[in-house]
Amino acid sequence: MSSPAPKRKADGAAAGASRTSKKPAAPAPPAAAPAGQLVNPKRLRMLKEGQQGPGPVIYWMSRDQRMRDNWALLYALERAAETAAPVAVAFNLVPAFLGAGARQFVFMLKGLQELAPRLTAAGIPFFLLQGEPGETLPQLVADTGAGLLVTDYSPLRLGRTWKQQVSAAVAVPVAEVDAHNVVPVWVASDKREYAARTIRPKIQAKLPEFLREYPPQPRPAPWGEALPQPPPIDWEALLAEVRSRGAAVPEVSWAVPGEDAGAAALMGGPASFLSPARLALYATQRNDPGVPQALSNLSPWLHFGQLAPQRAALEAAKLRGKHRESVEGFLEELVIRRELSDNYCHHCPDTYDSLDACYDWARQTLRDHAGDKREFVYTRAQLEAASTHDELWNAAQLEMVHRGKMHGFMRMYWAKKILEWTASPEEALAACIYLNDKYFLDGRDPNGYVGCMWSIGGLHDQGWGERPVFGKIRYMNYAGCKRKFDIAKYVSWVNKEVAAIKREQAAGSSSQAAAAAAGGAAAASPPVAAVFTKAAAAAAAKKAARKK
Repeated sequence: MSSPAPKRKADGAAAGASRTSKKPAAPAPPAAAPAGQLVNPKRLRMLKEGQQGPGPVIYWMSRDQRMRDNWALLYALERAAETAAPVAVAFNLVPAFLGAGARQFVFMLKGLQELAPRLTAAGIPFFLLQGEPGETLPQLVADTGAGLLVTDYSPLRLGRTWKQQVSAAVAVPVAEVDAHNVVPVWVASDKREYAARTIRPKIQAKLPEFLREYPPQPRPAPWGEALPQPPPIDWEALLAEVRSRGAAVPEVSWAVPGEDAGAAALMGGPASFLSPARLALYATQRNDPGVPQALSNLSPWLHFGQLAPQRAALEAAKLRGKHRESVEGFLEELVIRRELSDNYCHHCPDTYDSLDACYDWARQTLRDHAGDKREFVYTRAQLEAASTHDELWNAAQLEMVHRGKMHGFMRMYWAKKILEWTASPEEALAACIYLNDKYFLDGRDPNGYVGCMWSIGGLHDQGWGERPVFGKIRYMNYAGCKRKFDIAKYVSWVNKEVAAIKREQAAGSSSQAAAAAAGGAAAASPPVAAVFTKAAAAAAAKKAARKK
């Protein structure tokens, strides 16, 4: 895609980089679902056509890991009701996923551990499959005699590949439901959108149809005893395995996994995002890294599908009367910007994480300045260790490494400095994505890829005043940040957080070591009564003989 790159004088800290909108998303009041219909048929597309059979409906859960507010599950229930068939949910656990460590796998598994009994109580058995989806899902479909396979939507490449493999291997129709976006990605636009300003009116026009309250969830027909039953799940063994395998990136404690915790983070009381005190901060202080409580901090639950973005939008919209600026700013990010990211990955499936997807002007300006002298050049290892000359950048990196999160404003500064401090734009993008996927709880996500591409490749942006290294890519610097917020306050907060996390991890390691040592000592030195000397053995033998 080509476009002109109009010159504009750029503020050192990226004027307008806060991504506020002159025309924020304005959802319509919630309305009931159409009579007799649980799910708008525009929310789904068929990955494999065919006639639904009389057997169970299997929902292959992937991106949307929740029972409540789940359009994909509702669609499975709706279709099952047509043939009085039962419904089961299957989740496929793969041994590795795009660099995820214990941090991400534990968060996901704990959420599923909470979800499984909740589904069972609703009459929906939960199958945890392990292996390659192209093998495990077709086997489950065959074993259960399923009549339909339903899955949720993701635009990312690996998930698409899995769905292609599964669709080719099963003999039943396969339906994909967009349960993640308020407006389904294929309804919002039929092309790659240039920027928020081009997709915003398209999404806003469709909100009255799609931003609706969820209907009640019906109970399916019983899962008969003659059908295969889910094998027991040893959750503790699974958690121990992923903790061991992904120990380099340990889990965090500030974000509690699960559907209930996600709902509580949204609207669970005085500390939740939609509480009056926190929501009031969002309008004026969300771009100040020194005030982290001004952010929603919902990204972990949104990323793992433990909280429906549509639920967050519905609940926030109810508060527009008292907090209009905050609510409209939040909906702009939650709906317009987030769904723009899905639009980009959806229409660029092979290149969304490559500079090949940049606009022509951006690729050209990066080429023109690829040979520019860099004042500082750091290796990926130095960046990962937060070993740069910039205290602000180091703080952001440490926040990510230890908390699995980074303030939204700092994400932009962080990525742009990687462009400035690496040998080439290609190396910068690779390092940015590597760190993003390895450490962020919400890594491996369309939003993350778009953030890297916006910062380094000018995605969804326009050309700015030309300068060394960046060319016409929007520039950010330390001095601009210093004008916008208290750098020392942010750095101090990060240092305190990191120190607390290290103390917590050290205490946990000490407890585990003590438990292991106690267990080892018990095994090495069993009670005296259990140690048989020759004399004791002879006495025991005589006693046994007398009993006979």
